[in-house]
Amino acid sequence: MELFQYPYMQRALIGALVIGLAAPALGIYLVQRRLALIGDGVGHVALTGVGAGLLLNRSPVLVAVIVATIGAIAIELVRARGRTSGDLALALLFYGGIAGGVLLVGLSNATSTNLNAYLFGSLTTIQVGDLITIAVLGAAILVTMIALRPALFAVCHDEEYARVSGLPVRTLNLLIAVTTAITVTIAMRAVGVLLISALMVVPVATAQQVTRGFRSTMTAAMALGFFAAGSGVWVAATADTPPGASVVLLAIASFLVVAVAGGVWRALRRRATPAAAPAPEPHEVVLG
Repeated sequence: MELFQYPYMQRALIGALVIGLAAPALGIYLVQRRLALIGDGVGHVALTGVGAGLLLNRSPVLVAVIVATIGAIAIELVRARGRTSGDLALALLFYGGIAGGVLLVGLSNATSTNLNAYLFGSLTTIQVGDLITIAVLGAAILVTMIALRPALFAVCHDEEYARVSGLPVRTLNLLIAVTTAITVTIAMRAVGVLLISALMVVPVATAQQVTRGFRSTMTAAMALGFFAAGSGVWVAATADTPPGASVVLLAIASFLVVAVAGGVWRALRRRATPAAAPAPEPHEVVLG
């Protein structure tokens, strides 16, 4: 715990905790819409923004926010118009984003160290300005996802019903796309663009093992993300492991523990519940 006396570790911990709360709060809507992998696609597009920022000598994070937002809006518009399937649209996002990122990073002559900081995260290099950006945008995502929960749930559960109910379906869908892009870009410095999707999805999948209602699942997922983020930074500080990978692996470990424990508990309950005795056959009545 002595390491957390240093300002850079304090910044790393605070940044990770904010993202640990915000990512599952958004991820539950993506899981509900069966777009769990969209974070990966937007992350690849964000990599193109990082490459453009390095090439143009501009802030890679700022450029990545702009490029990822444009990409997320484009994929949502393509999906909504039905011109191609969601899977094909995500595939185009994956391949085009990573190809553009690799090309631009190569043209910028950036070192592999700079690139790895965005691919896999670099929590310990977060500066005060980065932390303020993460805190402000993370809080905005949290407030938006919680305040608009009924409307967003309706849109993600059944778009046609939401449209008939008078909800602005397209606006809400675009809002989810934009917040996804923002979440990915602010999490680049924490877990990296290649791992952020796991922090969006795994806590939600874990919470679904033990909860039933949407609100309780969202609350449990945020708590699990918060736990994984804090524990991951602590493990990284004490064992000298990459913070982003430590956070994600702890989230996956939590899922495995809950899944196994739930399976054992259900098996024990089935064994403890006595089988229903067969109904007695009716006696014949002989009328004399």
